[in-house]
Amino acid sequence: MNEQFIKLQKCFESIKEKIDFKPKVALILGSGLGDYAETIKVEATLDYHEIEGFPVSTVPGHKGRFIFGYVGEVPVVIMQGRVHYYEGYPISDVVLPVRLMKLMGAEVLFLTNAAGGVNYDFHAGDFMLISDHISNFVPSPLIGENMDELGTRFPDMSDVYDKELRAIIKETAKELDIKLQEGVYVQLTGPAYESPAEVRMCRILGGDAVGMSTACEAVAANHMRMKICGISCISNLACGMTDNPLNHKEVQEVADKVAPLFKKLVTESIINISKRL
Repeated sequence: MNEQFIKLQKCFESIKEKIDFKPKVALILGSGLGDYAETIKVEATLDYHEIEGFPVSTVPGHKGRFIFGYVGEVPVVIMQGRVHYYEGYPISDVVLPVRLMKLMGAEVLFLTNAAGGVNYDFHAGDFMLISDHISNFVPSPLIGENMDELGTRFPDMSDVYDKELRAIIKETAKELDIKLQEGVYVQLTGPAYESPAEVRMCRILGGDAVGMSTACEAVAANHMRMKICGISCISNLACGMTDNPLNHKEVQEVADKVAPLFKKLVTESIINISKRL
């Protein structure tokens, strides 16, 4: 049997021994949304260290635990701190949490992140609804023996970010009077921020925002036929687009500043998505 699938099953069995909860929506929290889970009705928490074989996040500001609870009346599992490829984990470990949340019962994956804007029409603090992604710069999580238990060998990628979910989020943003951009997310490896030439490359390729996560998670979720949506918080304009050097503190500060609006948009979007599915 596939070694990755065996590891996945062991992690799932470890969780089932500790948590009895079936989520409908899986939510991954990016920078600035780390404390979002404290605003919901929490039923249980599970630290990543308590799950056998589970990769542990090493990024400052990422707490590293699953939160089980309710957004409104919607049962959710929240990943409070994701794992990144630049931390040194194999890409199969980076997407293992997404696969686990699908096994838990989640039908929808809601991705969030902080990203650099490469579109000159974007500004720090904007929100971008992800319409598509470019993930060629990181290894595909589907490389290797296919896990037939999860999905087909050659999954279609024509509608990764579900059109219906995107329409719901756009309607929700309009109702809340929250400005929402839309565009293509480019995942690079990190951890260094992109050079000005790399930023120009992303723009030439059709990217609107660039970051170090998310796209590989969407690929794994799409393989499992989950419905996927995602929102980026544009925390800064990317390198070379302004005269300011980039640093993680600045990214965190901008993400924290717009967090209240981001939380409101995520909450109402999840509630509205649940009503339509």
